Amino acid sequence: MDVKSTPSYLYWLFCQFELITCSYLMEPWEKVLFYSFNLAMLGLLLYTTYLCLAFQASSAFQLLCSFLGNPRENALSVVK
Repeated sequence: MDVKSTPSYLYWLFCQFELITCSYLMEPWEKVLFYSFNLAMLGLLLYTTYLCLAFQASSAFQLLCSFLGNPRENALSVVK
């Protein structure tokens, strides 16, 4: 893709978004509420995804470390 055509492509995507959501029919104050709500929901979704992925990756790393750890420590912890 050409760098010069990137702004026109982004504008085309925005126009498609307005057509799909019918937001081109809204008044300016309605658009502000609609877009701010959508951006807030997207932000919450991304933040929640980040937290869940970080927790899952931490848990998987701890499990992997316990499998790759010292075998005698693992055997002793089972015996106790």
